[in-house]
Amino acid sequence: MSEIYDRIKQDIQQDIYYSQNFANDGERFLAWYLRNIYLRTAVQARDDITDGQDDKEIDAVIVDDELRRIVIIQGKFYAGSVDHQPLQEVLAAWIQIKDLETLQQNANSKVKVKLAAVAEALSDDYDVEFELVTTGTLTTSAQQDLASFQELISGFDQMQASITLVDEPVIKSRWEEAVAKELPKLNHTLNLEAGRYLDMTVAGFKTVLAAIPLSDCLQLPGIRDGMLFRKNVRQSLGLTNKVNKGLRQTINSDNPQYFFLFHNGITALCEKLDLDKTTGKMKLEGLSVVNGCQSLTTIMASSEKVRASNGSYVLFRFYEIPQRDVAEKISVNTNSQSAVKPRDLRSNDKRVLALKRAYENTYKDGFFITKRGEERPADRDKLKTIEIGVLARCLMAWHCQRPNISYNENKLFDKYFEQLFHSDYSPADLFVLNSWANHIERRWNKNDLGLNEALLAMPSYSKFHLLFAVQACFSIGSGQADKVPAPSATSKIIANADTVDPIITMAANCYNSAFDTARSEYQERDKVFSPPNWLKAKDSVLKIQAASNMYLGMVKNMPGGAELKNSLVLPADKFMLRWSAD
Repeated sequence: MSEIYDRIKQDIQQDIYYSQNFANDGERFLAWYLRNIYLRTAVQARDDITDGQDDKEIDAVIVDDELRRIVIIQGKFYAGSVDHQPLQEVLAAWIQIKDLETLQQNANSKVKVKLAAVAEALSDDYDVEFELVTTGTLTTSAQQDLASFQELISGFDQMQASITLVDEPVIKSRWEEAVAKELPKLNHTLNLEAGRYLDMTVAGFKTVLAAIPLSDCLQLPGIRDGMLFRKNVRQSLGLTNKVNKGLRQTINSDNPQYFFLFHNGITALCEKLDLDKTTGKMKLEGLSVVNGCQSLTTIMASSEKVRASNGSYVLFRFYEIPQRDVAEKISVNTNSQSAVKPRDLRSNDKRVLALKRAYENTYKDGFFITKRGEERPADRDKLKTIEIGVLARCLMAWHCQRPNISYNENKLFDKYFEQLFHSDYSPADLFVLNSWANHIERRWNKNDLGLNEALLAMPSYSKFHLLFAVQACFSIGSGQADKVPAPSATSKIIANADTVDPIITMAANCYNSAFDTARSEYQERDKVFSPPNWLKAKDSVLKIQAASNMYLGMVKNMPGGAELKNSLVLPADKFMLRWSAD
């Protein structure tokens, strides 16, 4: 028996969550993987798993809006050899995904719901990542099949897809990475080959130039979830853009050793670099890749070809750069050859900088984070720290009344940037709006909102729909249903948890009611109800408004209801027209 197999077996036997929620060890293994590797909550993991009769070889599905990807998992929990069958099942899932309409007609109910969300994500050009997750070991012929399947799937232009084997070493590596996920630093050790590296000091910084085998790149931490690239100005651009297609073609060619000759190299920064010239062992602390995200994600997507391509290398430039300002300049200058993400382009926009300056001047212990990877200084108050990505979502949900768009960060900082970011927006409004988000986060973590499990499984959507429901309660309660209150008008309420919590609870009840109404309407029409797709649609906004209006009409008859309703009444001059986002 393998070490990882025994450990997982022990975990799923001892934790009552697995035995009470899943029918067999195969499903329990999937739940363990989702919770421990993808850090899904107990509710999310149960929602993700589709295994069972008529699952159409799809054991679990995650639609990740943050990383714009669809992860489709096939799990095999046993020790020993893994032959062709699991790979055939993954290939069958890929073939069926290409015809979603037919697949949805014949699949079980859980798969049908997931496929509705998959279809929406595919229309928005999400990547598709198939994972064969197993505690077993692939036979030699199965390994050959995997390499063939990787080439077949990645070469299909109509769908941006990849297949990855997640076997015992990968599970162990990802598990260790997930355990350390909350730590701010990534550490790694590389064994450099004699004659293939050069160490020097350049501009006062310790520098190592090294030819690293492509197979060693697969062991770098943080590629899959993007943590390795957190100081980069952008994340992966996908597998189908021109540059990444070329990288993949070289890896899959008859001469993969030419990769070193065709590639410009990867730039990696670390806070500390320790090279033992006798053994070639190089220890890196605080590792981050600032130029090479596209290359490393493409290498990972072709993992089996990479493992088989002996003699294939890529040039790495390692710099020991403890100074953050120098590291940021390196990141920007080494990435000037291609476009960055909308959010990154806006980080130095004059409106954003004006908001940051005004906020930090007003709240001396506050901090406004505008760039990815930027960290709150130790002398600044966590509760007064605003992160620009969260702020954009809050502005869309509160002022534009469109929480159904809040999940899409690219649109927020591109199409809707002008509507959302006003340089004269009040620091007091910034503080109170962020405080509502913090209070919702606090209640979410306590898990006492009583929300439907389907809503709890989608926090990236639900938290901002809940914020919108709070705003709707104030607008309707004040007789200003067609307007939006300035967040600062609620400053006295937000200062006291005794007044905040009843309002958030009421908003959660309205949100639940809206969800139940929408689901019932779909069932009456005999249509598949997809919670993610409903939350992306304007119908979710209309249903929440209607549910809030109905609830407030009844609340005065409830214990403490009259007092609660009175707390929602704000002065008419504190309201404004909603910002356009349609």
